[in-house]
Amino acid sequence: MAAVPAESDSDDSMDEFMNNFKTGGYTGAFNKDTWEQEFDKIPMFMKTAPEEFDPREYPELGCIQAIIHDEDRSPEEQAKSLKDEGNAYFKEKKYDKAVVAYTAALQKYTEDPELNTVLLTNRAASHYYLGNMRSSLNDASAAKKIKPTHLKALIRGAQCCIELRSYTDAIKWCDEGLKAHPTEKKLQDLRVTADKHKRAAERDSRKAKIKEKKLHGEKEVLLAAIKDRGIKLLKASQRRQRGSDSEDKDRSSTGAISELSLDGLSSQELMGAQVFQDEHGQLHWPVLFLYPEHQQSDFISAFCENSCFIDQLVVMFGEELPPWDVDRKYYPQNLQVQIPIEVQEIINSSVFSAFVCRFFVKAGTPSFMVFAKDSPFKTKFLTGKKVKRL
Repeated sequence: MAAVPAESDSDDSMDEFMNNFKTGGYTGAFNKDTWEQEFDKIPMFMKTAPEEFDPREYPELGCIQAIIHDEDRSPEEQAKSLKDEGNAYFKEKKYDKAVVAYTAALQKYTEDPELNTVLLTNRAASHYYLGNMRSSLNDASAAKKIKPTHLKALIRGAQCCIELRSYTDAIKWCDEGLKAHPTEKKLQDLRVTADKHKRAAERDSRKAKIKEKKLHGEKEVLLAAIKDRGIKLLKASQRRQRGSDSEDKDRSSTGAISELSLDGLSSQELMGAQVFQDEHGQLHWPVLFLYPEHQQSDFISAFCENSCFIDQLVVMFGEELPPWDVDRKYYPQNLQVQIPIEVQEIINSSVFSAFVCRFFVKAGTPSFMVFAKDSPFKTKFLTGKKVKRL
């Protein structure tokens, strides 16, 4: 009969083991100063996987990656591993990397309709959260083509159509889905939302058409009023040839005059103001006053056609002279207003009177030059031009 070891022998062996452990330590253990960092390198305990890593620094993670992308495995296995990788990225909200993983899986294997449907709907979800609505809709459509009753594909397609404001298509997606899943609340809610947006869009479209029709009618009335006054509109893009003969020809030619259209006749530089007609039938024009001697200007957004220039100048210069008038010459009684084209003195005239005397309104904004009387600059500026008094 074999001898049974004495109890003291067993205790002595354990004591010897513990003594050796205390003095020699455990080989391969974590460093007491860096154990948290080392612990985080183990895939099972990682809080987040590193986007880029050195396999020598993360050997366990490198092994897992090698298994996922092992070319010796079947395409189906590789596709499923890539799908799992995409799912992991999706849970971490790294949707761009999820798209890459799902795309690689679809390239690896295409013979399993069920797997392809899942990959397409998962990639559609990733595109959706990236804001790529058109790409998401394309993937949902491809998934629905493989499996017409796939719920996630139907829901995602409806969501994309709503985001793309294709409300009629969204309703179609919902109706197709409700035929296969009549009690699906998500589809029911999406259909209500799509229908609500569709009716709102149709209402806004009707309002826009009514407003457009009203504006068109007002525009026609305004153009008729301008035409009745004999006012000639000249677009800013039109250029007249130099020389008195060509100028006379341009003034008499309808080719140089716009088709009495207000399109392009409001000046963006001048706050976008445009001529309008008030309830009494009077026209109000945006007017530009130019002071060539000082390279200054003033803009009046609404100058009534029956107002006199002197009245406007009294408002502008009556109480306080402008800071650029260092010689103190620009007070109302010492000013002359002239048309740039024909140099006609019109300070006591109304805007309308100036228009009817062969005056072109360029870019929808009449401009007039203002000089101080007996200004040397004015004489030099107007040399060779005959001034006609109105």
